[in-house]
Amino acid sequence: MGAPPVKRTSRDIRTANRYEVLRQIIAESPASRQELAAATGLSLATVATLVGELLGLGMITEVGFEESAGGRPRGLVTVDAAGGALIGVDLAETYVRAELFDLALNVLARAEEEVRPGESRPERVVHHVASAVGSVVERAGVASARVLGAGVSVPGQVDRATGVCAYAPSWDWHDVPLRDLLAERISHPLYLDNPLRACAVAELWCGAARGCGDAVVVNLGTGVGAGLVLGGGVHRGVSDSAGEWGHTTLVLDGRPCHCGARGCVEAYTGAPGIMLNLREVSPDSPMLRPGDQTATVDALARGVAAGDPVAVRVLEDTARYVGAGISGLVNLFNPEVVVLSGWVAAAFGEPLLDAVRGAVGRHALRRPLAAARIVLSPIPTDPVCLGAATFALEGALRTARKGSGTRAVSRARGTDAP
Repeated sequence: MGAPPVKRTSRDIRTANRYEVLRQIIAESPASRQELAAATGLSLATVATLVGELLGLGMITEVGFEESAGGRPRGLVTVDAAGGALIGVDLAETYVRAELFDLALNVLARAEEEVRPGESRPERVVHHVASAVGSVVERAGVASARVLGAGVSVPGQVDRATGVCAYAPSWDWHDVPLRDLLAERISHPLYLDNPLRACAVAELWCGAARGCGDAVVVNLGTGVGAGLVLGGGVHRGVSDSAGEWGHTTLVLDGRPCHCGARGCVEAYTGAPGIMLNLREVSPDSPMLRPGDQTATVDALARGVAAGDPVAVRVLEDTARYVGAGISGLVNLFNPEVVVLSGWVAAAFGEPLLDAVRGAVGRHALRRPLAAARIVLSPIPTDPVCLGAATFALEGALRTARKGSGTRAVSRARGTDAP
């Protein structure tokens, strides 16, 4: 039997409500308390209390009034962009990217480090993350005390409560105490999760899933997965493992996958799988850059744009696999929108989108397909960094001292976001 469901405490509910109110303020600034109540479904009295708490924490500020029909003018609030800073880290198999945001989620600084083959040992990865985090703080000129936290997206299955990476198949990591290792090098509060949730949150806050109750965010990169938005919130599953679509079977007894199974979606649609698709079509293609996923995908994207028949064939083959996999998600979850995200999707762009739409149309059931839009992520920055920054924002709201009248946040590590 699995573990019993964890009961939500009144503190959990209050934190979630505080988070939702702040999310609406960031999305719709300036906003009145009445508008926030309508958008969140919370009572006006509850919203007024939560707004008071956020004002006391220095995260939002009053910005005047708006006229109301037949009543007193309504006070407006907006996020105080200078009320703190957030760091989002996209830790991927081939790079580490960090971005520093203000509270309005504007990017203030970026840094990136390459993770070379053979550098997947935890201590080397931690070195790259710490270096990137230090770089963005320095480049932004932000005082360390203003940083409310750093959210780190880790490619694999992450226990958010303990900060342990339970399993990262691409690196063969098992039960790596990553948050503890990072805490030895990084002084900011740390909040770990995985890129599927990061992409889903980013689209829900700022992208194609805004206002949607049900959405699927397909992340195409070295690894592959699907972030799920169900009922207006990110679906995590009973053990924080939901979304491992990349490790569902697409081809019986097909290609071996990093996870140990065969025929997984990721084996055909992740960057290494795309390299195999190219090798099968044209083993001697100059677009194939052995050992360099990014260069190969970029060369293929340029080839597609130029009408190169080999590149077009590889794109079509890849889209056929992606589309077959997405059709299952469409049939299963009946989403309003399917978002193609991740660096591989960004590299191929519209040609991949068009080909995937065609493939999904050949496989999905007519009724759920008619209800679903399939789009590219519109987020101009790295969606994983953006989503990871919201993990830090969650954590800051959980650890904020209620009624302190300051924007101080507990620095105790080991406290996880809701």
